[in-house]
Amino acid sequence: MRVRRRVPSPAVALESTLLVHGVPLSSALELSRELCNICLSLGASPALIALIDGQPVAGVTETELRELLDRGAVPKANTSNLGVLKYWGASAATTVSATMEIAACAGISVFATGGLGGVHKNLFTGGSICNLDVSSDLAAMARYPVAVVSSGVKSILDVNATREALESLGVCVVGFRTDTFPAFYQRSSESEVDARFDDAEELADFLSSELARSGRGVLVANPIPERYEIAAEQFDAWREKAEERAESAGASGRGVTPAVLSALHDLSNGATLRANIELVRSNTRLASELAVSMHRQRRKRDSR
Repeated sequence: MRVRRRVPSPAVALESTLLVHGVPLSSALELSRELCNICLSLGASPALIALIDGQPVAGVTETELRELLDRGAVPKANTSNLGVLKYWGASAATTVSATMEIAACAGISVFATGGLGGVHKNLFTGGSICNLDVSSDLAAMARYPVAVVSSGVKSILDVNATREALESLGVCVVGFRTDTFPAFYQRSSESEVDARFDDAEELADFLSSELARSGRGVLVANPIPERYEIAAEQFDAWREKAEERAESAGASGRGVTPAVLSALHDLSNGATLRANIELVRSNTRLASELAVSMHRQRRKRDSR
């Protein structure tokens, strides 16, 4: 797939679905500018990824982002419908899986996001009936050699089942200054990571080696900053009410997760949205540090 890449190395991929669908439209441009400035301040090039008139773009301009935001109903592109949307010449925001695919095709090895998609709860509804609701993000991790920096997976999912699925897919999960797998709003869960790294330079060296060795993605689990963590008991109470709201509103399929997240933001008086933004900022900082280190190490090896 041909990708229009507009940014130099070292680059950090950023997903457009977070901006178009994940935060209030009134704050999307400001957040985009902030994430881009974080990358630039650490020596990395921000590569916002989206589909623009059927063209996969790594390095969407603010004008293009503004046009996406002004359109109202913008489709979400994942790995299953990316080809169709591209064929139709459509514009779309890219989810984690589509962002990974485009980033890999553009030669970008590091991607900062909030939380990975995963296995939804109640996968088995009884007997032999299976409600197979599993995010395409997991398969993308096994297909594209991109290091994805995230705060684990969204807390509304089955965190332990998602961690098991990543292991089954052969995806390495490393923790940055953590031994346990974070759960988005919570810094830890019952699941563990495959390895812990406390030094960004060492982690960058490992990522370069592992991406080249396996041809698969690596999940870098970076817990939400401690001051913004939401207690599990409080979150569970909000989540239960949010799921009831989403069900009453008739949300289904791909619409469930955004409906639940929107209800959570409302029920928590914005606490979950603030936490979401803070963990994305943190992940963008780490991703930028890793991209710069990986680029520097690569240039050093090439000069020998």
